[in-house]
Amino acid sequence: MKYKDVKLRALEPEDLELLYSWENNESYWTISNTFSPFSKFTLKRYIENSHKSIYETGQLRFMIDHVGDEITIGTIDVFDFDAFHKRAGIGILIANESYRRKGYASMSLTCLISYCFGTLQLHQLYCNIMANNSESLNLFKKLGFVQIGIKKDWIQTTNGYMDEYLFQLINR
Repeated sequence: MKYKDVKLRALEPEDLELLYSWENNESYWTISNTFSPFSKFTLKRYIENSHKSIYETGQLRFMIDHVGDEITIGTIDVFDFDAFHKRAGIGILIANESYRRKGYASMSLTCLISYCFGTLQLHQLYCNIMANNSESLNLFKKLGFVQIGIKKDWIQTTNGYMDEYLFQLINR
């Protein structure tokens, strides 16, 4: 799937080292609710099973490639998929810092939203964003997500507790 300067693609075995470095980067752990590192073995099995349908696993991950130089700059996820209620959570990481603040996250999310509403026929998407993540807050608002709640003191950090905002986008 392509949109402007990004391409969303399925996981490949060659992505193992990249996923290993991203999943084990402790600076992302608070955002992703990760508490311990992932082994290469676990990630290799995850990649091997990534061909399974979202209806089987309840989740789907795409790698984000920058069109032109074909560099993988991040990942975008659909999770907590509910086929009955036609909803899912989404999350994004632009891990390659030189590609941040250049519109690639917006392009990637636009592409994923189109896929979720068009192909998967979902009725709504949601995301959880920590109160201090102003870039993500602005990104999701720009794409039409509406804040529908605040989870007070939801995330424990080394500096105490932080609120988390719940955003929703309904396909009308």
